[in-house]
Amino acid sequence: MSRATLRKVTLRLVPFLGLLYFVNYLDRVNIGFAGPSGMKADLGLTETAFGLASGIFFIGYLLLEVPSNLALHRFGARRWIARILASWGLVATAMAFVPNETVLYILRFALGVAEAGFFPGILLYLTYWFPQSQRARIVALFMVAIPVSTALGSTVSSLIIQYGHGVFGLSGWRFMFLVEGLPALLLAVVTWFFLTDSPAQAKWLTRDEKQWLSGELAAEQAEVEKAGHWTLRKALTDARILGLALVYGGIVYGLYALGFFLPTIINGFQEQYGTHYSVVQRGLINAVPYVIGAVVMVWWSRHGDRTGERAWHVALPALVGGLAIPVALYLGNPFAAMVAVTVCAVGVLAALPTFWALPSAFLSGAAAAGGIALINSIGNISGFAAPYITGGLKDWTGTQRAGLWVVGACMVAAALGVLALWKRTRPQP
Repeated sequence: MSRATLRKVTLRLVPFLGLLYFVNYLDRVNIGFAGPSGMKADLGLTETAFGLASGIFFIGYLLLEVPSNLALHRFGARRWIARILASWGLVATAMAFVPNETVLYILRFALGVAEAGFFPGILLYLTYWFPQSQRARIVALFMVAIPVSTALGSTVSSLIIQYGHGVFGLSGWRFMFLVEGLPALLLAVVTWFFLTDSPAQAKWLTRDEKQWLSGELAAEQAEVEKAGHWTLRKALTDARILGLALVYGGIVYGLYALGFFLPTIINGFQEQYGTHYSVVQRGLINAVPYVIGAVVMVWWSRHGDRTGERAWHVALPALVGGLAIPVALYLGNPFAAMVAVTVCAVGVLAALPTFWALPSAFLSGAAAAGGIALINSIGNISGFAAPYITGGLKDWTGTQRAGLWVVGACMVAAALGVLALWKRTRPQP
């Protein structure tokens, strides 16, 4: 019963949620493909201005993350996630018509407001359907959308930019924003009818399957609360939650620095190493670290679930990735540099799914909604800082090297931080 039921739930929910996250993440980072493909030149953006436009998304995201997740907990995932999709789809599509730097900032901020609550909302939703022992693996399957959206997205975005130039009188990067914003609007309608808020409401489960799954989750929640009841207020103010938020921030600093600036770094190989790549070739090169990262991420999360160990499954990949990335631009050829970048990407992606098994091990209910959202919200300040600092250091020093040293330092600090925190954070027997 247990294995068959969980397989049924996984096949029903995870591919669809992964598709939503694919579209979400692509709409968030496709500005990274637009920048070196004409947007910076057309709008007159410096590297610092481009970094600010990339990162200002996370200010709006930060402001509404916790309220949005609490609303999802109160009103149900189906309604709230559909609302988020519709909101961000409208803003993402409007990016095709941005006339200048100021409006670009406004739209990127608005995109963050529209998307607020989506990712932590999905993480919270998964706790309604999967026991703790399965969550790292399930979160990894869901988060495969990050490397897939970057790998496929880099190639697809590059093709749209190259072959969509002039369609409807738009430049290639504008046409890309138009095409990639529309799926969110369509999926908002599908979400309204497809998702189910809880196992008890699932018409696609048998009565026995509903009873078994609801009983397992209720018993697990009772054990979590028995170990120590967390109120919403405690979850939003506890030092351990804030510590986990800082650890998460160190990991995602690497994720977004690579996400927004790897296309620019690859473009810079042409000058640094005397090579030449077409738009499509740059997209394919950008995809390599994420394809490898997707495979390692799923394997590593399964290993974490099987062993039950969490802290080292976060710290080790973050440490290895953090040590690898600063040397990337000191290497003598683009192949060696991409090996170092790939190691960093693998480290980031392998650390993320198991990280999210940490807070869900001791939070439930409204406390889980608020705590997970707070961790994601504070951690994603790095989403603002990473591209802004990376771009600023590039303008200041004339090279990407300083920015990548900061990436490495943040990831190493995250690795050390999670080891220090987990002894205090994990539920005691």
